[in-house]
Amino acid sequence: MCADLRAEGEELDLLVADLPAPGWAKATPAPGWSVAHQIAHLTWTDRAALLALTDADGFAEMVAEALAAPDRFVDDGAAEGAALAPGELLTRWRAGRTALDQALAEASPDVRHPWYGPPMKAASMASARLMETWAHGQDVADALGVRRAPTDRLRHVARIGVRARDYAFAVRGLPVPTEEFRVELTAPDGGATWTYGPPDAPQRVTGPALDFCLLVTQRAHRADLGVRARGADAERWLDIAQAFAGPAGPGREPGGGPA
Repeated sequence: MCADLRAEGEELDLLVADLPAPGWAKATPAPGWSVAHQIAHLTWTDRAALLALTDADGFAEMVAEALAAPDRFVDDGAAEGAALAPGELLTRWRAGRTALDQALAEASPDVRHPWYGPPMKAASMASARLMETWAHGQDVADALGVRRAPTDRLRHVARIGVRARDYAFAVRGLPVPTEEFRVELTAPDGGATWTYGPPDAPQRVTGPALDFCLLVTQRAHRADLGVRARGADAERWLDIAQAFAGPAGPGREPGGGPA
């Protein structure tokens, strides 16, 4: 898991390592966020994860700051980092990734650490960091006009998306489906199928793993993706799916634009 997280960060690093200053200012599909905002947000959340693993009191202070400005703290954190010179921001992001990687490797696998949602074990935290790194990396790639080749690391993103099904309903105040879904996703290499849920479940979701991951991270509208559902609850899920904690996101409009 740690190796996959490192690889995801390194792949995104390659996109911005030699990016001239005007490139850092390019707008991404997230309204009001530039490439610099995306990297600054990852820097901020990596620091939060590091504190959760190593300094519970320090993390509690971050939570208190978030509770004091629940509608602004994410944007404020991104804006603060985006105001730095690109070289300084890149240095901070790299240093934070290195420190977090070491903390994850040294963490006990059985201990749950505090987070903004339920406490998480180190493996789950690493998986969540990979999901967010990949999703914000997609925003950067879209801004720069780069098409990234999908990898088997998407398995981590897909798993979170499947496990977050009930949360997606609950956060919108909708009844949570009472039965499990069958999810069948074609791996990026086209040679394997990633499956979740009972094989005989009547509610089903199928499609390419990449498309499913774009859907649950709300980086693309379902109309632009090859993910299909069978069953009323499964159809509704594809309209609201989200792999991230927090309020329901606005998602994207068809055609790739922001909502």
